[in-house]
Amino acid sequence: VLALNGKIRKAGDKIFASNGKKVDFASALGSCEEAGGTLATPMNEEENKAVLSIVKQYNQYAYLGIKESEIPGQFKFINSMPLNYTKWHKYEPNGKGTEKCVEMYTDGTWNDKKCNLYRLTICEF
Repeated sequence: VLALNGKIRKAGDKIFASNGKKVDFASALGSCEEAGGTLATPMNEEENKAVLSIVKQYNQYAYLGIKESEIPGQFKFINSMPLNYTKWHKYEPNGKGTEKCVEMYTDGTWNDKKCNLYRLTICEF
């Protein structure tokens, strides 16, 4: 338990945790699922702030559990639920079908990004 001190954030009934590793989207999602969770998917301001506190702790951008749908420019949660909360950075999303994943910046705003870059893994349980 002590090893996890400061690495876990709670928001509502969700727990967010990071292993501190930077990997591509598929690997991040895989390691979260192996641990019994999924990639962090903030669904309100409180959850976004919890994820942001981990992003700031590591000072690394992190992938979120959000992907572009079949319609370019439209995003949804990886469980296919529609986004009812967003925190897009100004002028984002702007990939128009070429940037299918979403990362969180160190200010808590979101950006659409290619899925093959290395970003911090943050899981939710």
